[in-house]
Amino acid sequence: MSFWEVIWEGLVDAVGDTATLVPFLFATYVAMEALEHAGLERSRRLVSKAGRAGPAVGALLGAVPQCGFAAMAATLYAVRVVTLGTLIAVMLSTSDEMLPVFVANGAPAQMIFAIVGFKIVVGIVAGFLVDGAVRVWRGPEPSPKIHELCEREGCPCDGIGEERAAESPLDACGRPCREGEEAPSDGLRDHAEAAADGHAHDHGHDRGRGEGRWPVFRGIALAALHHTVQVTLFILAITFALDLVLEGVGDEAIATYLIAHPSQAVVVSGVVGLIPNCAASVIISQLFLDGALGSGALISGLLVSAGVSLLVLFRTDRSWGRDFAVCAILVAVGIVCGIAVNLSGFSFA
Repeated sequence: MSFWEVIWEGLVDAVGDTATLVPFLFATYVAMEALEHAGLERSRRLVSKAGRAGPAVGALLGAVPQCGFAAMAATLYAVRVVTLGTLIAVMLSTSDEMLPVFVANGAPAQMIFAIVGFKIVVGIVAGFLVDGAVRVWRGPEPSPKIHELCEREGCPCDGIGEERAAESPLDACGRPCREGEEAPSDGLRDHAEAAADGHAHDHGHDRGRGEGRWPVFRGIALAALHHTVQVTLFILAITFALDLVLEGVGDEAIATYLIAHPSQAVVVSGVVGLIPNCAASVIISQLFLDGALGSGALISGLLVSAGVSLLVLFRTDRSWGRDFAVCAILVAVGIVCGIAVNLSGFSFA
């Protein structure tokens, strides 16, 4: 295969892998923008009510084939709309390309359900344990920080949060006065405070665009589209680069190493699962179906493998300490569960 053929094939694969995520990303950002428009305090109450049940719901949603829901969870965690435990639960239960590979190879339905069910249970248990540990260590979950993402990404949503509005003098439109400006007169201040109370974070969606709901919906959609395009381009670029690397290294090289080191397969499989690309789950699933990997190595790799959702997390969260901690938790859970499966002698085959 020529150099340009390799480039073209890698680009086609990257576009195909990324395109499947776009609807999930856009829907997630629309929901985030709508939450932000509704008000930070109401969003905080929503998170506090749903947060404790999040790992159970997340693990069930994560079991849906492909990694779309895991990408959604990564985005929502980055702005603290969902908890760390919910994110872990979704990623652990995500099957990515496992299900298509198993179905294409005619794997028995009971085997598929057993593996997916195992991943769901592990996701739920691990998610609740992580959330419990976070509450003990750090206290209650913080309020959503959607506006911080907007400010960092420079999206067309120039509103401010209620907390920031309360910290600064407000002008007649309910926005903070710029540095050097004087606070408005009492009459205008009353108007500004009323605007802050009712529309403290209007997110800029209806400012100067007339009355009614359409301007708000249009502004929410534009802001969501802005975020989606930025994240999609990032994922496309990294996925393309990974495809070229995997093409150079070769899937067969990874498979050969796993086969040649059966005693280390659980650990190696878990590390391979970290590859933010569908190749990880495809290789692990195919090797298991071919009899080259045991059940422990299969579980270890598939629990860790969450597709490109890790790319979404690193792109949107921008806190490498937290992001690498998520990776460490995934690998630790995957390896422990893989070893446990081997020690129990249980087989999914």
